[in-house]
Amino acid sequence: MWYFSWILGVGLACVFAILNAMWFEMKEDRRLSALPDPSNKPKRSSLGDPAA
Repeated sequence: MWYFSWILGVGLACVFAILNAMWFEMKEDRRLSALPDPSNKPKRSSLGDPAA
């Protein structure tokens, strides 16, 4: 019967790892969505800029 507790432990460890990864991804997505979008930067005017 040792194999039952072994497979149960391995299964629970896998479930814990998957849930932990899902939690980390959710937390990372929430952090990234809270940051301002870098593509929405105001465009610089080329008036008075001889290099433009």
